Amino acid sequence: MENILSIAPMVDKTDRHFRNFVRMITDKPMLYTEMITAKAILNGNVDYILGFNEIEHPITLQIAATTPEDAYEAVLKAERFNYDEININVGCPSDKVSGNMMGAYLMAFPEVVAEMVTRMKRATNKPITVKHRIGIDGKNILPDYFERTLLDQYEDMENFVKIVSSSGVNKFIVHARIAILEGLDPKQNREIPPIRYEEVYRLKKENPNLLIEINGGIKTLEDARNHLNHVDSIMIGREIYDNPMILVELDKLYGVENKITRKEIVEKMLPYVEAMESRGE
Repeated sequence: MENILSIAPMVDKTDRHFRNFVRMITDKPMLYTEMITAKAILNGNVDYILGFNEIEHPITLQIAATTPEDAYEAVLKAERFNYDEININVGCPSDKVSGNMMGAYLMAFPEVVAEMVTRMKRATNKPITVKHRIGIDGKNILPDYFERTLLDQYEDMENFVKIVSSSGVNKFIVHARIAILEGLDPKQNREIPPIRYEEVYRLKKENPNLLIEINGGIKTLEDARNHLNHVDSIMIGREIYDNPMILVELDKLYGVENKITRKEIVEKMLPYVEAMESRGE
């Protein structure tokens, strides 16, 4: 069955230990790495940064980049690790990320994102996907030559997706809130901007050739099923991190009755914990 559920990339949360823990519960959803900057891949210990356990498949590497060249070089360097998909982050609202012209900031520059995807596709045969918001408020952040810094209308997202999809990418993961680039931290950006699911549904309806995955505020199996009436797949983050046993319920999306218990999960996880402890990790 095609992937219908992903676990969202979360900085300082979806590390290799959490991902291995998830695989003790279920082998169904697509896992994501934390967001990793292209510069970190190009300048850091790549084996430590990108290495993962084979049981983590299917797994997506999410990168953030400032330039198409950086994105290309990072994907080229990641190729030997055999990720299932590569995702470019155009949704992170943090001021540190925006200040380096990455993440949600790039929604104002769809041509740059399209060129990034084009270059990334030259570095790998793996599917490239794009994660973004429904819009941005770039007041005091975007360059002065922008006539509009509030790019929060459906037409703004539609234009972004139209331009980026011209690069050949056909899957977009949409967090159904705008990103406010100044004055809110990432946590506030997940809570204060109102959720706008209908615009993501509309994006799918008007672009049936694209794969649209919805993200933001999804908490239950019922929520997931309702969204799947309108889009191709769903992404859940904090709810799974805070309540991982929801994964047992979510396996029903795949027609699977997962009966694993907490005790069985702990027993399966112990050898991994002991191995990591012996290696000082």
